[in-house]
Amino acid sequence: MEHKKLYLHGEWVDLPNHFTIRDPGNGEPLAEIPSAGRAEAKRALEDAQAAFEGWRSMTGMARGDKLLAVAAELIRRRDEIAAIVTRENGKPISQSRGEVNVAADHFRWFAEEARRAYGRVIPHQAEGKRHLVVRTPIGVVAAISPWNFPLVLAARKVAPALAAGCPVILRPASQTPLSALILGECLDHAGVAPGVFQVIAGPAQPIADELLSNPICSKITFTGSTEVGKKLLSGSAQNVTKLSLELGGHAPVLVFADADLGLAVDAAIITKFRNTGQSCIASNRIYVERPIYKSFLDLFVEKTKKLKVGYGMGEDIDIGPLINKAGLDTALAHIEQARKDGARVLCGGKAAEIKGGFYLEPTVLADVRDDALCMREETFAPMAPVAAFDTEVEAIRSANNTRYGLAAYAFTQNIGRAWRLAERIESGTIAINDAVPSTSNAPFGGVKESGIGRELGAEGLDAFLETKHISFGAVT
Repeated sequence: MEHKKLYLHGEWVDLPNHFTIRDPGNGEPLAEIPSAGRAEAKRALEDAQAAFEGWRSMTGMARGDKLLAVAAELIRRRDEIAAIVTRENGKPISQSRGEVNVAADHFRWFAEEARRAYGRVIPHQAEGKRHLVVRTPIGVVAAISPWNFPLVLAARKVAPALAAGCPVILRPASQTPLSALILGECLDHAGVAPGVFQVIAGPAQPIADELLSNPICSKITFTGSTEVGKKLLSGSAQNVTKLSLELGGHAPVLVFADADLGLAVDAAIITKFRNTGQSCIASNRIYVERPIYKSFLDLFVEKTKKLKVGYGMGEDIDIGPLINKAGLDTALAHIEQARKDGARVLCGGKAAEIKGGFYLEPTVLADVRDDALCMREETFAPMAPVAAFDTEVEAIRSANNTRYGLAAYAFTQNIGRAWRLAERIESGTIAINDAVPSTSNAPFGGVKESGIGRELGAEGLDAFLETKHISFGAVT
């Protein structure tokens, strides 16, 4: 078992207390991680503030060069890093390689965006005056990343904040700190100054208490549950700390009778089962127009049964373990509740008999009622509930019948319908005939209780910039 150090103050630091992380695929101890608390968070904020002036004073091009070096290092070490992601998260190794590739692309994108923190000149209305708008870095940023995409969701926060000129303190999920520490190694290799990037791991509450109460922390960017997001919103009031929140999702999939059935089924397999269903934009509710309902189910079940479940390091594995027992128990409870209320279990429906981890057989439920738990609550697991609909109006109403609005998917060849869906579905991302909508150059975020703000795209840089109006009087 490895004994790791945290990346603080430009150094690799050990601490008196440690916690152990385990491989979710076999339950074996993976590494010991130093456990930081409030005092370490305070020191990290102070060191970040000390580094702020030097980092913000660099040109965007110079900061971008550092980010490009990080991207290059991620790709150079891709296989090594992918293995670490799989061992601490459980996802299949092929998907972990993809995660490293996407994280590198985020760094490349924001390396270029660092040069594009544009302002503007405003035509004056009073004789002799001149007006400018300039964009300046917001200050010290705390980034809190989740376990389900431990590298790429950290990159979504770290890369734009650094590009904007902000020092970053990254607090990873306690289940998956190794990816964050690898990112620290890559930034250290790129030559960022001490304090510009730091990794702090440990109990969430004391670290969050310091971040929320210390005025040095200008912004917190968080991906995680809606419940924790609400606590951060409440805690941010004491210093009016700015927040970006990417919270829970409950993505619907709408499959219309005019859709390309093969495309829709293949896409539903991806949207539901990628990352073992442990994704905020995973499809949680699949609605199929009644004329093709049986055909969809037959093909969807056939392909679901071919998915291979097992330890994520296998090259042929499609479905890995759930992150912990609580995740498996919740999924099994959702399945049982739906079954008791009349849903048909077409495949799966029980824990897979694999020792050491928490595995669920890929599951398809048919005829699931709207009031079933799995149709109202996010199920982070490879379990797909399917129901029929009769009209477009009904489908849109079902899609919007949730407090969440992070992503939605629709399959149709009717261009008029596609536009109506795009305009009327309440979601931050709407994918039409597309299973993988997220990309570095387009904004990502939610509506309703799925969050505040946007990551990626030009908006991703905006999230870490202040807008200032400069008014010059008596210009002659």
